[in-house]
Amino acid sequence: MQIKPEQLAGHVQKGLHSLYVLHGNEPLLVQEAADAIRTGARQQGAAERSSHTVSGAHFDWSGVLAASNSLSLFAERQLVEIHIPTGKPGKEGATALAQLAQSAAGNDATVLLVTLPRLDKAGKTSNWFTALEQHGVSVAIEGVERQALPRWIASRLRQQDQHVASGEEGEHALRFFADRVEGNLLAAHQEIQKLALLYPAGELSAAQIEAAVLNVARYDVFKLSEAVLSGQVQRVQRVLDGLQAEGESEVMVHYQLAEDIRALKRVREALDGGKPLPLALREQRVWGPRERLFERALPRLQAPVLVRLLHAAHLVDGITKGIKAEGWPADAWQALHRLAHALCQRVREPAPATGSRR
Repeated sequence: MQIKPEQLAGHVQKGLHSLYVLHGNEPLLVQEAADAIRTGARQQGAAERSSHTVSGAHFDWSGVLAASNSLSLFAERQLVEIHIPTGKPGKEGATALAQLAQSAAGNDATVLLVTLPRLDKAGKTSNWFTALEQHGVSVAIEGVERQALPRWIASRLRQQDQHVASGEEGEHALRFFADRVEGNLLAAHQEIQKLALLYPAGELSAAQIEAAVLNVARYDVFKLSEAVLSGQVQRVQRVLDGLQAEGESEVMVHYQLAEDIRALKRVREALDGGKPLPLALREQRVWGPRERLFERALPRLQAPVLVRLLHAAHLVDGITKGIKAEGWPADAWQALHRLAHALCQRVREPAPATGSRR
């Protein structure tokens, strides 16, 4: 059975299932979902808890199997947690997880909680994960996309009886907040809690939020990719400046930009060859939020444009390695800014008319 994260608290209050599977890459939301299950387990008699982290191919699954099959000596139920940070349990683990899933049915003495990172298509269609979903409750935990972050912050503020002013002032405050945390939900959560300590319940002014919220952005190359493909010029500038200030490698930044351009070019070639967009994206392993960004950007990017962008990426690759290119800045970060903005500006342009080959 699959349920949404926002349904989990109500589900647990009605009674625990014997098996839960949490999968996603957002630490705060995964932690909150796991805590909801732990709290429900304690309230419903599971006073004992054991935790197992799968590390490496030689992990001993016999201890997990024994724990899940043993009866608690001091409580009505027990909670057994299995953490698989890589999302790959290995051959022995796959067999063990399928066995655990089957034995969970009708087992009222043990609550099994399996936590996984976000899984790719192969992981989601594997026999072990299919067995977990078939016999348990599966919760896919997605991150909060950038455009949804202000609403998420507003919702969290309401949970502690605080809210921003109505109208443009409040919208500005939420955008400011979102810009400062830049996708780091753990940092956003901490700053929201700090607002509860600093100010009483009720309305928060933009000045109060700006005075309290620190610049705790976690800049990374994937956020840069998201900003570029969304056509957000100012955000691209801010993320690039943040990456440089935090000491990120120019080579890594270039790699992400170049990979995006190469993937866009390959999908464009597939489209021009008559393949449907969903198939072309799947073949290039483009899915999730990145899939939606590609869907928006591709109508604005015809083959000649992407050829020029790929050539520019080749020149910038040399610049990051100390090789000068005529007409380009010698400084690697300046060249990266120019490359990122070139793609970003193309994405911002209106889609060309059908048949155009700009």
